[in-house]
Amino acid sequence: MKREKTLFICSKKTPISLYEKVFKWTDSLSDKDCIACFNTTEMESEVLKALLVAKVPTILFVMNRFTDVNNLQIEQALQEDRLLIVVLKRDEPYGLGPTPWLRNKYVLSICQHVVCGYINKNGSVFGLLAGREGVVHLVCEYREQTAAEADVSHLRWTVAQDKVMLRMFYSDMGIHAIQKKLHRSYVSIYLRLLSITQSETLLKGREFEDYVLDLFNVQKSDDLVLLEWQSDKSHGLLRPENNKNPDFVFRFKQSEFAVECKWRGKLREDFAKDLFEKRRIDNYKKFSEVRNMKVTILLGVGGVPSNPDFIYRIPLNNVDAIVGGQQPISDFLYDENSFDIFNFL
Repeated sequence: MKREKTLFICSKKTPISLYEKVFKWTDSLSDKDCIACFNTTEMESEVLKALLVAKVPTILFVMNRFTDVNNLQIEQALQEDRLLIVVLKRDEPYGLGPTPWLRNKYVLSICQHVVCGYINKNGSVFGLLAGREGVVHLVCEYREQTAAEADVSHLRWTVAQDKVMLRMFYSDMGIHAIQKKLHRSYVSIYLRLLSITQSETLLKGREFEDYVLDLFNVQKSDDLVLLEWQSDKSHGLLRPENNKNPDFVFRFKQSEFAVECKWRGKLREDFAKDLFEKRRIDNYKKFSEVRNMKVTILLGVGGVPSNPDFIYRIPLNNVDAIVGGQQPISDFLYDENSFDIFNFL
């Protein structure tokens, strides 16, 4: 913390065509530098991996608690004393509030230099940087967003390349290390990883589903049976009809009920649009009517999907009141220690 620090910051949804420009900067760094960064966007995550692989001294700022406990590169960097993890306290309740803005403002105040990846001119980061001196923008022109990255190799992916890529991917080395090893474009590597691995979003969703199943403790109950478990499978735009159904259908004695699982790292101010998309809610209502069973949404917020900070138990019939502002979502905050199956019937 006493060292002269450079903060790397970027907006969400950085176009992958810009990765090459960002990684040229990480390649220019050495153990004489000290980089502060976050790990909340895809680009920030990839930059963190590149810094750790290159053994650049790094300060990682996280909110509430550090969760990536199984990351091999982080573990090695901590053992070699070249990584400091700073945990900032989240003050607002229920995962709501201006925490990202306050976090960015604080970290900017303790860093001497700032390097920006892609910055959305309509985002909060752009406003925080306005008027600040010593800010370097790696991407200077808006038109660079649309620059197409050409793949240096037009050959198909071989089994040998897949093996190398997957070994590096599961060793948390990141897309830049893979690109330097295989000399394929970032776009090509990104798309190949998507095609042969599950996306992070799907993995987080599955993790939270496992957590919910543990809550119900089906294996140790003689009266509770898991009847259906949707897999959310798809191929391109092709999706099975039952993807529209809730994640779980249970039977407790003679009664059946359904549970839809959702996890979010935080609740945004416009959380209702994200969580309660009308098309999906209409599908659940139709399912409830046709199957004549109650549907409940279990929402996990904060922490990690396998151990969220907060749980909300929201009956489907109450969703419209939440969306319309007649009832706050805090009314449905749930204590997992007082879990009762009869609340779902």
